[in-house]
Amino acid sequence: MAKKKKYISQKNDHKLREIGRLILRFMNENSTKVYNYKQIADGIDHKNPRQRELVIQAIHKLQAEERIKESEKGKYIVNLNIKGTLTGTIDFNQSGNAYVTVQGVDGDIFIHSKNVKDALQGDKVLIVTYTYKGKKMEGSVLEVLERTRTEFVGTLQMVPHKDFGFVVCDKKTINTDIFIPRGNFGGAQDGDKVIVKMTEWRPGDKNPQGEITQVLGAPGEHETEIHSILAEYGLPYTFPEEVERDADKIDRSINDEEVAKRWDMRGTTTFTIDPKDAKDFDDALSVRKLENGNWEIGVHIADVSHYVVPGTMLDDEAYQRATSVYLVDRVVPMLPEVLSNDVCSLRPHEDKFTFSAVFELNEKAEIKKQWFGRTVIHSDRRFTYEEAQERIEGKDGDFKEEILVLDGLAKILRQKRIKDGAITFDRSEVRFNLDENNEPIGVYFKISKDSNHLIEEFMLLANKKVSEFVSLNKRGEITQNTFIYRVHDDPDPAKLESLRDFVSTFGYKMDLANTKKVAESLNKLLHDVKGKGEENMIETLAMRSMSKAVYSTEPIGHYGLGFDYYSHFTSPIRRYPDLIAHRLLQHYLDGGKSPNKAELEDKAKHCSSMERLAADAERDSIKYMQVKFMEKHLGETFKGVISGVAEFGFWVEIPENGAEGLIKLRDLMDDSYTYDAKTHAVYGSRHGKRYQLGDDVQIKVVKANLIAKQLDFKIVD
Repeated sequence: MAKKKKYISQKNDHKLREIGRLILRFMNENSTKVYNYKQIADGIDHKNPRQRELVIQAIHKLQAEERIKESEKGKYIVNLNIKGTLTGTIDFNQSGNAYVTVQGVDGDIFIHSKNVKDALQGDKVLIVTYTYKGKKMEGSVLEVLERTRTEFVGTLQMVPHKDFGFVVCDKKTINTDIFIPRGNFGGAQDGDKVIVKMTEWRPGDKNPQGEITQVLGAPGEHETEIHSILAEYGLPYTFPEEVERDADKIDRSINDEEVAKRWDMRGTTTFTIDPKDAKDFDDALSVRKLENGNWEIGVHIADVSHYVVPGTMLDDEAYQRATSVYLVDRVVPMLPEVLSNDVCSLRPHEDKFTFSAVFELNEKAEIKKQWFGRTVIHSDRRFTYEEAQERIEGKDGDFKEEILVLDGLAKILRQKRIKDGAITFDRSEVRFNLDENNEPIGVYFKISKDSNHLIEEFMLLANKKVSEFVSLNKRGEITQNTFIYRVHDDPDPAKLESLRDFVSTFGYKMDLANTKKVAESLNKLLHDVKGKGEENMIETLAMRSMSKAVYSTEPIGHYGLGFDYYSHFTSPIRRYPDLIAHRLLQHYLDGGKSPNKAELEDKAKHCSSMERLAADAERDSIKYMQVKFMEKHLGETFKGVISGVAEFGFWVEIPENGAEGLIKLRDLMDDSYTYDAKTHAVYGSRHGKRYQLGDDVQIKVVKANLIAKQLDFKIVD
């Protein structure tokens, strides 16, 4: 008679797996360290006798799976030698397939959709790798080690005549629907757009289970979709009441006692230059002719650190947000409105506390003296970029002479910066004209002119010089002072080679001999493509060859700007790293010692992460508005340029409005097309027809999906 298998409850097995995950996460923090079971139990906060018994069982289970090994009796270590296993972050594409990025491994590892198990976008996963049919290395997910998130945005779909439903997630990269039992509907009705929290995903279940935590509204409605974008990235759109109260209590008086501690610059000509729709003016410029013929130029930044104090609810909220988010129809500010648009905003005809970088420049824009510290200013005028531009272009008006002085100095600074290796990406940004109901009635492109460059150059100067002041002593030696830098690593040589090879097909040349030659080549390339059909496509590819700029305590320099030391100092109303920079600068001005670097590095990473989320949300809001705009043009034909190519299709951008739509390969009926990654093209196997990045094509708008923020186009011969 066959021996009866011992019954193990699914619930207990699930519990042991969860404890196993905690154990692995704890042991992976120091994967070369040896632990006994008590250290492991303490490390995952399982301290009572029943919990410790479960820890022992989970350890045995991990041993049996060869995830950990016994280095000596009762001592355990992570088994780093399991053949073919790696840990990394999973990233899904729209087809349901995924790639895992593993630190220290060149190239991402492909995971077919059938092998992703219960992994979701951004999760930390353990994978086993193998070579499939002699091709490139592939992998399968063995286990999710850490969930990156548990809340998602989607639409509730009830199952007719049943007491349950499913939330279908908005993002195509979330590769599963979430099962919702009736008791977890949270007041949502069939078809509502909702936020759902994933509560569990039991082994063997096809779908995770969840509960609806918030009803956003009807899909397709403007407010619903904008709030959905923010919710998708975990970005708040209101402030907690206690934070608003905290902000309202702030003493906003310009009192004599505080003024006495500052350089009083209220008598110096000062003004702001900002976009016409700006409400938070966080920088102003002052201009004064000195007796020796030089110019005293003050870069004055809202002194947010005077009002936002570490350890307060206000500061905690600002840190969590880390940045303001600029959507097409609104700003979601980092600070409550009473601060961002009132107390800290450098509004005209009001005394304001500022933190300033003041430079003495000669006619050649050479710095003869510099000073950093707290000031009090009085802005005489609020200019829009357009008004400042009119004066630069010759129109008479108030403060014309001061603006022309600043413009002349800025042009010299810009010229020198480019000569020293800065790269001049000057991409036009898409903007919308909205009616009173936030409906897009027109599209235009924001183009940088001299007035924009004027402000940019003086902000860059202040950011650079503040960073150098903290990082170098008067003899130019490195101080080792902890600071928060804005860093931009050198580009990936392989990406640059790929760019060089591709642009050569259009007749452009690039010299990659050294860093300086690369910068010169990129600047020449960006200049030469101006106004050409391939301009946008080549600019996009050049941008993609660059590394991403991030915040860090390591001053590795800023490649794109050509600066050895660079920090963000000039926008503390809307960026938390600038607020950190203000506090640290004052700390060093007061003779303070260098603070803990590791703690600041964690803050830098958080700020970089929140900046990425905000950028993604901003991009989504632009896509949403473009789709909304193009809804009115269904069935119409446009001239377009192929802006991206993938194995399932290619994207076409309409240059006149920036809208981008997908043409699926399966919809091209004249041939069977194959994707060639090297040439950024698809080729017809029978007739040899080719669609390549940068090609001009005629398209028809066939579908506008507001929910997916996606346009579908069709090729028109």
